[in-house]
Amino acid sequence: MPVDSIATVRGPVLRPGDTVAVVSPAGPAEPELVEVGLDLFRSWGLNPVLGAHALDRDGFLAGRDEDRAADLNAALRDPQVRAVVATRGGYGAQRIVDEIDLAAARRDPKPVVGFSDITALQLALWRGARLACVHGPGLAWRPSRTGDLSAESLRDALLTTRPVVVKQDPAAPTAPVTCGGSAAGTLLGGNLCLLTTSLGTPDFPDLAGAVLLIEDVAEPPYKVDRMLTQLRRAGALAEVAAVAVGQFVGADADPATTTEVLTDALGQLGVPVLGGLPIGHGDGQLTVPVGVPATLDAEAGTLTASAAVC
Repeated sequence: MPVDSIATVRGPVLRPGDTVAVVSPAGPAEPELVEVGLDLFRSWGLNPVLGAHALDRDGFLAGRDEDRAADLNAALRDPQVRAVVATRGGYGAQRIVDEIDLAAARRDPKPVVGFSDITALQLALWRGARLACVHGPGLAWRPSRTGDLSAESLRDALLTTRPVVVKQDPAAPTAPVTCGGSAAGTLLGGNLCLLTTSLGTPDFPDLAGAVLLIEDVAEPPYKVDRMLTQLRRAGALAEVAAVAVGQFVGADADPATTTEVLTDALGQLGVPVLGGLPIGHGDGQLTVPVGVPATLDAEAGTLTASAAVC
């Protein structure tokens, strides 16, 4: 059966005692932060288990490509594992993306949790298996950035089947990036840089009718403009239903300039746009499923997504 004809597949909702595989498909994680995340997951009644190479380090990578891919595939293939959580993003997921066991993901669906560089894996799992994933914090937990609300948001996305509602923060720098209206579609995307880098590969999603999610970190305004221009010129944005704008943080420039770039580029699309969503690399990051039906309501200031688990 062609994958494009397969409906979204979801893993079962997590329950106390369930095993969660912890892997590092991209950059190396700090062991002390991983310990914080392990304790957090245990406090939810879950059983987080470190992959064999989760704490490896090889320069800017979390170990050798073959080892990182092996950990990820072992988690996808293990029937005892009910979710896969990346320790962090960084860089390196695209180096192993072609090794993902998509047949295992289709055979035994389970949510893959992460963001930033993990967007590359989530795009591939959507295109190749129609797997609903979770755009949320990695297990290398920084309480100073991801506090109680972030933890509650991630927990709810994994341990309940309630729809996820993310509300606009009117004080956020990207809040002015808003065009009125509402639209529904499959929520796709994540990190803008990884989305753009996937253009031209088998993993790039068909965004026709989709609610596109974008966020990024440490990208100056001209690079944000360059990425959006590349997507537009490639025709990738021609039929999007709406755009959800998360956090754009960490650039050495006036945030207002990035806001202006986003407003100009996205305003040309003629679709509803909602900025100011606390999704991404900023403080108070919230979790949202991807690859699921969603509704963006710019008037109400909400992004509502179906659960990634069932």
